[in-house]
Amino acid sequence: MEQTVFETHRPAARIVDESLAETKLGVYWTDDVADSAPTYPELDGDQQVDDAIVGGGYAGLWTAIKLKTEHPERRVMLLESVRIGWAASSRNGGFCEASITHGEPNAETRWPDETGVLRRLGHENLDAMERFITENNLDAEFERTGVLSVANNPHQVDWIEESNDPDVTALNEEEVRQRINSPTFLAGEFASRENALLHPAKLAVELAKHAASIGVEIHEGTPVDRLDGAIDAPIRLETSRGTVTANRVALCTNVFPSLLKRYRFHTVPVYDYVLMTEPLTDEQLASIGWEGREGLADMANQFHYSRLTKDNRILWGGYDAVYHSGGRIKREYEDRMESHRKLASHFFTTFPQLAGLKFTHRWAGVIDTSTRFCAFFGKAYGGRVQYVSGFTGLGVGATHFAADVIVDRLEGRVTERTELEMVREVPLPFPPEPAASIGINLTRWALDRADHNRGKRNVLLKTLDALGLGFDS
Repeated sequence: MEQTVFETHRPAARIVDESLAETKLGVYWTDDVADSAPTYPELDGDQQVDDAIVGGGYAGLWTAIKLKTEHPERRVMLLESVRIGWAASSRNGGFCEASITHGEPNAETRWPDETGVLRRLGHENLDAMERFITENNLDAEFERTGVLSVANNPHQVDWIEESNDPDVTALNEEEVRQRINSPTFLAGEFASRENALLHPAKLAVELAKHAASIGVEIHEGTPVDRLDGAIDAPIRLETSRGTVTANRVALCTNVFPSLLKRYRFHTVPVYDYVLMTEPLTDEQLASIGWEGREGLADMANQFHYSRLTKDNRILWGGYDAVYHSGGRIKREYEDRMESHRKLASHFFTTFPQLAGLKFTHRWAGVIDTSTRFCAFFGKAYGGRVQYVSGFTGLGVGATHFAADVIVDRLEGRVTERTELEMVREVPLPFPPEPAASIGINLTRWALDRADHNRGKRNVLLKTLDALGLGFDS
């Protein structure tokens, strides 16, 4: 069994300890907008609206904007339990990928007849997001930088092949280090059209501002406790601050328990951990290059993702994906120094020339993992309630596509999007506890073994692959 590069080149414990000594447990992105983000009032009494959206993250915001833009005469209301964008939408790495299926290999495995269409729709989706952000002057720090995928271990080099896609470039060891200088990088692949970078919290703030400016009524601090209705009657959303009655409802609640009980077991909460450095000096930045400001990821099953911010901090996240028994979401799960120390160790293995750099923030976000590794769509009450969830950590761009699907379906339109097998299919749910904990933790163990065994997948992973149960990256 081979060792990974992170085990064979561990930095001194002192370097890791000193880098984390003054780190704040908090989300850098939300701290960065704390003084500029507007607040929105709580719901005040019973209301009757045309369209209601539950969830103030990206999916809910895009849906609200699209519904109100298409029907400015309608009353559109968005209900958010805490603050706009406070959960996954502000805790991610700020990667906005073209793929709407969590990567092309996932699409090829599950929907081989639709792979080309899904790829085209993904690029069209990212282009549409860029146009909207540009045309509406949203200050989201959007950069179309592409993504660099690197091989850190010899067996991963064999996975890199010359592509027929003119936007994808295979890189040898010297070429990849000319882009980003790390002694662990053995080869790489640069995809120029597959990714943009943005400021996650700023995007949420700017989308909410735009929604409010066109007449969407936004209420924060208003958790929805119950959904009730009938096929031929208005839908009721019950909160402790009043009941909202709506003709149509979009549920965009991400990892949090679905208001439609039939989908309660279709996602599980998996915690992802992140670090943010202090700004690099000019000398530190020169030592690693990174002049193209590409998004960065490695090719392991337990992979890292990284990127530069506008002020030249380095975000470093991934690797550990932790499921807690019982599938609960708790604030204390965010404070997992074991994971943050591991991330810091891997960071200085990757960039030993940055020894002495400090981390200013550490945090965690909860990923809404589905068994097919990408978003799925549900519905109820004759289609007047639409639901999306299961983005599995690659949802920044996919939420925009999801909003288009939701609006099409609420309007009763048959489109290329709505007729996709990927959209019409609902994945298998996870089993109840304790089977969920056993299965998920066994899968994590098997993925770790694959990373230590030249990428070879054992019987468990091959069985999951055959059953279409994801867990492939």
